Amino acid sequence: MSEERYTVRRLDEIERQGSSTHWTQIRAHFGIEAFGVNAWTGGPGDGVINDHNEADSGHQELYFVLTGRATFTVDGNDVDAPAGTFVFAGNPATQRKAVAAEPDTTVLALGAKPGEAYRVLGWEFSSEAFPLFGEERYEEAYAILSRANEQHPDAPGVLYNLACAEARLGKNEEAVEHLRRAIELYDAFAEIARDDPDLEPIRDHPSLSLA
Repeated sequence: MSEERYTVRRLDEIERQGSSTHWTQIRAHFGIEAFGVNAWTGGPGDGVINDHNEADSGHQELYFVLTGRATFTVDGNDVDAPAGTFVFAGNPATQRKAVAAEPDTTVLALGAKPGEAYRVLGWEFSSEAFPLFGEERYEEAYAILSRANEQHPDAPGVLYNLACAEARLGKNEEAVEHLRRAIELYDAFAEIARDDPDLEPIRDHPSLSLA
């Protein structure tokens, strides 16, 4: 049998995750290894690109508004982005986010690090655990996140979510260690952790400061 030369899919034929903002796993669906590509869809007020930068990964990212309308905030500047708009964050340290301004707004995101072979970032692997938290299947979430942490050491998102699973399972010392490391790598997690119910068991741990 000859190798398949190309694949054709509509966006709505690819599996989505999420209840409010939907994540379409384009890279994983096609098995793309050369660059990252995913899409997020939401309605008015939904965050379609989370508030972040790519300083740790070194990735440049290109965003394209496929449908609807989004408001991007890039290094504190608001950008109105109707369908057909490109937004390019060429500097990985650029802080960026986007919120849907119209129903059925979809933003496509593509990224990779210049001059290096692409490596899938740990957050994609840890995302498999997200639905399990809602179903209180913490052991299964822990198994997925532990494996992601082995494959992608020092990925802040993986470490943070691993700490959440560990806290739910009573693995408090491990949870504190992984949460502290996640915050060292991405200090915004300190604020998020203050109100995260998954971390309630360790919030007042003597060796953890979320101030």
